[in-house]
Amino acid sequence: MNQQIEAVQKFSKDSFEATVKALDVASTGTKAIVVETADYAKKSFDQNATTFEKLAGVKSLDQAIQIQSDYLKSAYEGFVAHATKSRELYTKLAQDSFAPFGFLRSATEAAVAPTKSAARAK
Repeated sequence: MNQQIEAVQKFSKDSFEATVKALDVASTGTKAIVVETADYAKKSFDQNATTFEKLAGVKSLDQAIQIQSDYLKSAYEGFVAHATKSRELYTKLAQDSFAPFGFLRSATEAAVAPTKSAARAK
């Protein structure tokens, strides 16, 4: 009985520590995502403003089409780069946030093992 109480206490302590660590990691990961998104928004805004300035000074249709084509190509490449970076950051956030709870798997397997042994013995 005493061993069971100690096991529950250890499990509770480990769970609390894992939760604190996961929240810390989630906070750090979320900050990285916010910084990446803000940087992308700033770059996108600057690119839009620059393109508008170029289009305001255009003297021919061909020049306007070229500026617009360059803008679209650059905007697409920037979006793909941002989406890729965001995906990596979200993946890392998820993996790092759940990593502290790895002990739950071994604890669950240890708890289930005696039940399986007893079932086989019958």
